[in-house]
Amino acid sequence: MDWHRIRSDFPILDQQVNGHPLVYLDSAASSQKPRAVISALTHYYERDNANVHRALHELSARATDAFEAARKKAARFIGAASEDEIIFTRGCTEGINLVANTWGVQNLRPGDVILVTGMEHHSNLVPWQLLAQRTGATLKHIPVLDDGTLDPAAIDSLLNEQVKLFAFVHISNSLGTINPARELCARAKALGAVTLLDGAQSVGHMPVNVVEIGCDFLVFSGHKMCAPTGIGVLYGRMALLEKMPPWHGGGEMILSVTLEGSTYKPPPARFEAGTPDIAGVIGLGAAIDYLETIGLENIHRHDLNLSNYAVQCMSEIPGIRILGPQSGQRGSLVAFHLDYAHPHDLVEFANSHGIAMRGGHHCTQPLMKRFKVPGTTRASFYFYNTIEEINRLVEVLHAARKFFT
Repeated sequence: MDWHRIRSDFPILDQQVNGHPLVYLDSAASSQKPRAVISALTHYYERDNANVHRALHELSARATDAFEAARKKAARFIGAASEDEIIFTRGCTEGINLVANTWGVQNLRPGDVILVTGMEHHSNLVPWQLLAQRTGATLKHIPVLDDGTLDPAAIDSLLNEQVKLFAFVHISNSLGTINPARELCARAKALGAVTLLDGAQSVGHMPVNVVEIGCDFLVFSGHKMCAPTGIGVLYGRMALLEKMPPWHGGGEMILSVTLEGSTYKPPPARFEAGTPDIAGVIGLGAAIDYLETIGLENIHRHDLNLSNYAVQCMSEIPGIRILGPQSGQRGSLVAFHLDYAHPHDLVEFANSHGIAMRGGHHCTQPLMKRFKVPGTTRASFYFYNTIEEINRLVEVLHAARKFFT
């Protein structure tokens, strides 16, 4: 792959920040957008801007065709059995809350257990806390070991017949740990538990097939895979979606309405009340097309090469503590703590040298507490990053040591 040529598809990367070439290492928070996605958004607003599903005129027909074509692309992208199993949301957070407030409220009772892990993003923790309070269910978590992996003994003891829902992250946004999703889903299924997989850091970075993994629900966000912000997907097995009540009420999700009551459309329309983010959906479709031309296997290999190289180089910096796996398979990020600089100060120092990173708890406060750090600095990569940029990062980190000590 000619990664340098592919990098040129991203106009935002060709600029200077504080007098230095931009090194963007914050893709775990939000990826950059290629010209193909930007052009798709421009085309929609310049040529096809109209509401979908609700009119017979030409602009609406074209917008609807593009909107529903993106649904089919999303289904194919994650290996769903049908495009009707694809629900458009604002992102992972809304998808998880949708499941909690529909399937969860409908199925959980006192005595049931919701199982999560100690490495979850707040969006895959807080909704379950609220659901447990609402239903009387008990929330339990699988601890994280010092190497950033899940405790296998705790999995054996906690994943039992009491568990009705097992919600866990595919790739940790704070550790880079890749959890064994297929194995965990199979174990949960054997016990009759429903599974929800948080694919925020995996979908768009590696091949993900929901049928092969065996999860019941999957969520992912477009803005972490070259699509616009504010658009995401909830995948759900149709057998579950058909039994779930609506969450939001309004236009488009109804079959009939009287003053006394309403009937509802089947999935996915049942869960897509109101005017959707049409441009966002179309942009997501364009992003999927773009990623598929590169190939998810190629992207995963490139990401892995970058992250392993970064761990190798950064581990030689005095006073550094890298969280998560130190070698082998890992997500495309490195989170670390320097004993002589607070993450916020380090991120500001890096920014003065043109490097964009993120510092803080990364919406994983329980995980930071478990590792006894106030937060970490996170360098996250995507296929448009280069070895040269990692070398630049290492240079700046060495300079930071001299600056802060």
